[in-house]
Amino acid sequence: MAQPQKPDFPGHDLGDQFRFWPKHNEKIYERLESKHAWLEEKQAAAQGDGEPPVTQKAEMDPLENEMILNIGPQHPATHGVLRCVVKLDGETIEKSVLDIGYLHRGIEKLAEHKTYQEFMPYTDRMDYLSPYSNNVAWCLAVEKLAGIEVPERAQWIRMIMSELARISSHCLWLGVGMMDAGAVSGFVWTFQEREEIYSIMDEVAGARFTVSHSRIGGVANDFSPRAIEMIRDFVDTFPDRIAGWEGLLNKNRIWIERNKGVGRITKEEALELGVTGPNLRGSGVPYDVRRFEPYLKYDEVDFTIPVREEGDCLARYFLRLDEMKQSVRIIEQCLDRMTEGPIRADDAKEAYPSKDEVYYSMEGMIHDFMYTDVGTVPPKGAHSYHAIESPKGELGFYLTSDGTGRPWRVRINAPSFTNLQAMEYMMEGSLVADTVVIIGSVDPVMGEADK
Repeated sequence: MAQPQKPDFPGHDLGDQFRFWPKHNEKIYERLESKHAWLEEKQAAAQGDGEPPVTQKAEMDPLENEMILNIGPQHPATHGVLRCVVKLDGETIEKSVLDIGYLHRGIEKLAEHKTYQEFMPYTDRMDYLSPYSNNVAWCLAVEKLAGIEVPERAQWIRMIMSELARISSHCLWLGVGMMDAGAVSGFVWTFQEREEIYSIMDEVAGARFTVSHSRIGGVANDFSPRAIEMIRDFVDTFPDRIAGWEGLLNKNRIWIERNKGVGRITKEEALELGVTGPNLRGSGVPYDVRRFEPYLKYDEVDFTIPVREEGDCLARYFLRLDEMKQSVRIIEQCLDRMTEGPIRADDAKEAYPSKDEVYYSMEGMIHDFMYTDVGTVPPKGAHSYHAIESPKGELGFYLTSDGTGRPWRVRINAPSFTNLQAMEYMMEGSLVADTVVIIGSVDPVMGEADK
């Protein structure tokens, strides 16, 4: 009797259960080898100039050698479960292939089996560094699909909280970026400001991190006097914190040399590769969804779109600092212009009733049960796409309705996913030591990229 063949990888023989991994790895390495490399052109040009052949040159220089290196997915500097497979020529990255999907949860399919409101907490877990922005993007897409009008006060509240989420995300980006470059204490300083925003989120939404405060048709609850006071205190003091970080980094020789000229991408390359958000504006393209396709009340406030022309990691650093300053400016205008009024649509078929109605009237309780069971019901055949300018770039949801309380199709345009398309291009030609700086400057969140 023939003995069963042992598996060709360590561990127990579990039949065909884990056969995907060896095949997947094989395809990754095949793509790496077949990929066109900038270094091949450089070496071919050198041979044409009369220099010794590449093989002979490698024998002459003991430092000329090639190796394949895996960076991630279990690596703290990859900002999540991102795997970078690189082919090195000495310390220079000759070829690069990104392997994503380690955090794939089928979130688009999950959305098709939930009511529109039930899916709200799942959006918190996409770009989990700025969950409020995800909530707002989802609500706006559903409201556009169903034709729901949102009260003005709710729109101002959403704007304030979205800009706080932008600042929070950029604070973490800066702290982690400094830590990647060797300045460990910088992470603590930026996280102090993020903690202030957590406290505001807690006061407003009752949760610090995954807030789910935005609701279809409005928001869950209004600002308390204490919340407005906390927000005003934050926007009064935060510009001084930015000035302190600029004083530390803008003329710091180590920080400048670690970022200047690293991960550079031109305006044309950024457009061709589909880059979005701060990474696109850092290459000289002044595109911001808030200005070109205004939503909420962004067309009623005055702010500037920061743009840099250099396209390197240093340009993206300066740009995100400027974005935080503009967010403070927007929040101040929102606080001044926000008027009193309702915070959700006054229609039981479009939005949840208030807690006062639920607790003290039979109709309110019935409406609450009915909305939880059925939810918003857009017209059959309706479809819409709506995008916002999230901290990472253009975050959009495409929805199709079949006339029930659950979407027939959901597709997510995630900025972290689109920005990762350019990372292979940025890494090739860079030193392997610059990899962590490049990943940090692109600022991907794998929960959003893998969906």
